[in-house]
Amino acid sequence: MHEPTEVTHIFRFGDFGLDVRAHELRQAGVRRRLQEQPFQILKCLVERAGQVVTREELRQRVWPSSVYVDFDHGLNNALSALRDTLGDSAANPHYIETLPRLGYRFICPVASEPLPTTDAITEAGTFPDARSASSSPSTDEALQRNRRRLAFAIGTIVIFVLAGLLAGVWLTRRSADESRVASVSEVPSIAVLPFADMSVTKNQEYMADGMAEELLNLLSQVQDLKVIARTSSFAFKGQNIELAEIAKRLNVAYVLEGSVRTSGEQLRITAQLVRASDSTHLWSNTYDRPLDDIFAVQDEIAKAVVSELKIKLLGAAPKAKEKEPEAYALVLKARDIGEQHTPLAYEQSISLYRQALELDPGYAEAWDGLANNYAYQGIDGIRRSDEAFRLASEAAHKALALDPQYAQAHARLGWIAINYDLDLRSAARHLSHALALDPSNTDIIEWAGLLLRRLGRLDQAIEIGKYLAVHDPLNADAHLELGLTHKYAGHWDAAITQYRSALALSPSAMGGHGVIGEVLVLQGNAEAALAEVRLETDAAWRLHVKSLAHHALGQSAASEAALAEMIKSHGDKNASYIADEAAFRGDTDRAFEWLEKAAQQRDPSLGSIAFSQFCENLHEDPRWLPYLRKHGMAPEQLAAIKFDVKLPE
Repeated sequence: MHEPTEVTHIFRFGDFGLDVRAHELRQAGVRRRLQEQPFQILKCLVERAGQVVTREELRQRVWPSSVYVDFDHGLNNALSALRDTLGDSAANPHYIETLPRLGYRFICPVASEPLPTTDAITEAGTFPDARSASSSPSTDEALQRNRRRLAFAIGTIVIFVLAGLLAGVWLTRRSADESRVASVSEVPSIAVLPFADMSVTKNQEYMADGMAEELLNLLSQVQDLKVIARTSSFAFKGQNIELAEIAKRLNVAYVLEGSVRTSGEQLRITAQLVRASDSTHLWSNTYDRPLDDIFAVQDEIAKAVVSELKIKLLGAAPKAKEKEPEAYALVLKARDIGEQHTPLAYEQSISLYRQALELDPGYAEAWDGLANNYAYQGIDGIRRSDEAFRLASEAAHKALALDPQYAQAHARLGWIAINYDLDLRSAARHLSHALALDPSNTDIIEWAGLLLRRLGRLDQAIEIGKYLAVHDPLNADAHLELGLTHKYAGHWDAAITQYRSALALSPSAMGGHGVIGEVLVLQGNAEAALAEVRLETDAAWRLHVKSLAHHALGQSAASEAALAEMIKSHGDKNASYIADEAAFRGDTDRAFEWLEKAAQQRDPSLGSIAFSQFCENLHEDPRWLPYLRKHGMAPEQLAAIKFDVKLPE
């Protein structure tokens, strides 16, 4: 027998399998009957799962003939039959979602499996008879059948020739596209993966992570080297994935990996540089050193990487700052624990930072770690906001008093000025200083993008967002920030795309489905917004979008009920959301009342209120501009703030 010459797919979703070749739908292996039109609709939807398919596209696909008069009735009947077969519901869909005025979307995850076709040609070069072998057709019947077979064979050859031509075009275009992608990651580009903890007790993971992060920070200072940020590099921690696949996902040419083993005051550090294209180990070394020699080891590894990648340094090689070794270990442990973001974790982390400062009172990074913890205690509602941000600001200033050139502390004060003080002029001053000191730090660049958005310089903020998407591609927060900027710029589809990307990376990202719901309301798809926000994990966001969407649908009672519940349950923290809802409903007096409360609460979301599309009803109100001027957000005030960001080349 000849080898199969064609490959098709079975689409699997839920407990269903759709075999396009056999024209069959099976549920748990049992065939389910479908008429031609429902079958073709299902085929079209699963082939484009997750995408919107318009009614016009379905008409052209399923009812291409112009003689079909009552298309709407036919489509509705076919969809109803299809939903009955799937056990689906338009009101509570599991498979087919209706998007009013847009079309339909298949929302169940779909997997496709390649399936070889049955060999259509026998060894004798003829097609097998579809009937039983015992039948004996007449000569005329055989002749007609052979003619049909010949026509089929010729048609098949033509199809394969056309497919080959199209594949050639596709491959050429793909090659060009891949060349463009490759240009983003032209060597030298590198990802530093988290080092493995090889200690006997397996309790030194914080030391291994710290080693990798310090190396990443050192290499980031090399001007002609693209280094992927920590969030993305550490996304593969604990996963058994080939280095070549990691490099592909991060779009880098090289990977640095290693391990740390501790024994008392002794360290064994192993590091190796791997070329992703062929998994060649370009360099590796093992260092057996005392703990207090760890900074020299970091310098040696960074120097070796730069040398192997043949990078010409424009200045002195980057060097790690030496610290008291025991205090350094405490800071690494404090940082690791603090990232758990729980009340107990913050307490333990703060205690460890203070122990480090007792050993080394001049340790600026320990003060910055305290500032970070205090600020997030305020954000997470663990500590009163006024107290939390006062402590955070004091700690950051102490870090700067110890080291005026410490970029992270300047950036921290800029971030506090944006999110709590609502002092954008001060934020611009601190972030400008931070960028001058550490221009490649992706955290600082992200905060600079936030400031540009608050200043209304959305094009520049989008450019920063795109830069971060390249240098930190697996960071959900980077996609969220870029999506939010697109939202304020009125780029609805781009905003949704970025939020979908963020949710793919972090399905529980707070506000992810909520912002998509906002955008759908602004697009005129309020029913879709209500469906979307059911997936939102945050109760305040759910109520916020419900109030907006029900109003857009003309459902005043439901909108008012959601707004009343929002005020009752979240009015003490989310005043700016309530101002948005009231303004969108045309209740301007209530909107200004809640705008004042937002300012009193130091609501971080207030900083974007000047660009909120839901507040456009307020722009002609005589109270609007005086309110913005009072809080430093009037157009002329924002335009007067000098803040320029030059991204690293």
